[in-house]
Amino acid sequence: MLLNYIHWNASPEIVSIGPITLRWYGLLFASGFLVGLFIVRKMFLAEKAPEEWLDKAFVYIVLGAVVGARLGHVFFYDWPYYSQHLNEIPQVWKGGLASHGGAIGVILALWIFSIRVSKKSVLWILDKVVVPTALAGCFIRLGNLMNSEILGNPTTVSWGFVFERVDGPNGLPRHPVQLYESLSYLISFVVLYYTYWRTEKRHKPGYMFGLFMIFIWGIRFVMEFFKSSQGGFETAFNNVLSTGQLLSIPFILIGVYFVLRPVKTE
Repeated sequence: MLLNYIHWNASPEIVSIGPITLRWYGLLFASGFLVGLFIVRKMFLAEKAPEEWLDKAFVYIVLGAVVGARLGHVFFYDWPYYSQHLNEIPQVWKGGLASHGGAIGVILALWIFSIRVSKKSVLWILDKVVVPTALAGCFIRLGNLMNSEILGNPTTVSWGFVFERVDGPNGLPRHPVQLYESLSYLISFVVLYYTYWRTEKRHKPGYMFGLFMIFIWGIRFVMEFFKSSQGGFETAFNNVLSTGQLLSIPFILIGVYFVLRPVKTE
């Protein structure tokens, strides 16, 4: 019966040249940032904003995303381990990034950018950055698929994946939750991109940011039902909800606030 399922045994590495290894995850992660840079540049040009702001914003975003995602993993998901191995916290190359932490890191980084560089409300830049961020999320989940990580729960659906690198060739088929999320984020990107360029909502400060928060973290909340536990502090709540769901709830509520709050359009 296992022949009816998809056996997944893709290598996470594209090519290795001596000590240098090019991995799918790294390539897709970087591609998400570069495509995002192109999209936001188009937005800057449309508003005649200084292009040098974009270069600086890019640096802030990358640093905020990486540092935030790493610290999010450390504190949200694996603090008992890292509290005993503090020297490993900076070792990002060993793996361990959390999207909720990355989101917090980017927001804080862009808040600093707004104070030091643009002198505008942080919502001005957030309303732009969130559009390609949804696409970056699509790329990153494909990278997780290539790494055979963030696995789904066992399933009997015909499109289930047997992750041979994790469960072996005779392992149970699982939900390809990485593909579920990737496709959902791609759809979110299309909706956000259309909303920004084809409607007047982009002129309402915080609306695009709020819509992004509802879409992305709402999707994350639902997808957690199909995932194997990633650990974290969910046990403190009797495992009623996963750590990812508990972290997503405040993000969703923030999104609802920015979408519904009465604000005069610019």
